[in-house]
Amino acid sequence: MAGMEYRRLGKSDLKISAIGLGAWQFSEAWGVVEYEKAKQIIAKAYELGINFFDTAMVYGRGLSEEFLGRAIRELGIKRDEIVIATKIPGDFLNRDDVFKATERSLRRLQVDVIDLMQVHWPPAWHNYPTCEYMRALEKLVHLGKIRYIGLSNFAVELMESARQCLSTIDIVSNQVRYNVVERDAEKEIIPYAEKHGIDIIAWSPLAKGAVTGKYTPENLPEFKDVRAGDPLFHPDNFREVWRLVKVLKKVGEKYGKTPAQVALNWIIMASSTVIPIPGAKSPEQVESNAGAVGWRMSFEDWLLIDQVSRSIRITRVTW
Repeated sequence: MAGMEYRRLGKSDLKISAIGLGAWQFSEAWGVVEYEKAKQIIAKAYELGINFFDTAMVYGRGLSEEFLGRAIRELGIKRDEIVIATKIPGDFLNRDDVFKATERSLRRLQVDVIDLMQVHWPPAWHNYPTCEYMRALEKLVHLGKIRYIGLSNFAVELMESARQCLSTIDIVSNQVRYNVVERDAEKEIIPYAEKHGIDIIAWSPLAKGAVTGKYTPENLPEFKDVRAGDPLFHPDNFREVWRLVKVLKKVGEKYGKTPAQVALNWIIMASSTVIPIPGAKSPEQVESNAGAVGWRMSFEDWLLIDQVSRSIRITRVTW
């Protein structure tokens, strides 16, 4: 696609689109559980030049991986044209399960090697030693089943611990929640990543839809998906978010862009280490997401959004 931008993932040799496709939506959590619909979404992403697909073992208990692998095969997409990232959950991080889970993931994805295997979250409630699972993942790199290792939802201290367990390689990424409203990753995680050549993969880069302009303080429907109960959609918080959405709309009008496209472009401009991976529940949403790259807003507009964003106060104490 003319206008799609590409970059290297961390210190890897993986060339990825500056915006990826998150695949959490292929699950009961978001409701895209019909294969043909998922296939259309994946096809549109590939057509528009998006080559970075991020899934996870827990999305639909393997359904998302199955949909992604099947669609790639049926669409005739060459393996070396795309980068597949998946995640192993904290529950599966004892040494034997790391190998067993990876084998099943490879089978669901119908591939011989996974480009990026991420630790989905630290196994804080299972007491698996960090070096046990990190060395198991490193062994899988040596065995040719994984190309690179990433983390997800790891604080700086845990990133440090995980990296120290590796002997011959380093992590290339850490996937965390980051968007124009929820910016806590800027305090420690993003500066650490920038210093060490680690990329940040931004999940929920549209704040679960809160910054798209689709919702207003007077139009907050009862969600039947993972947004149910999310503090961002609490009326008190959304009134704060709405102030920012109005600015995103105003800036977007100058460039012929939607609030969602402006919000994603703002993330891309904020740091050269950040790759947003918005999900999509339709081919049209994929097209909208792809329109977030290939252009840049002015510094003045970026700064206006930054200033309004910083003035927002979100509380998670909603009950």
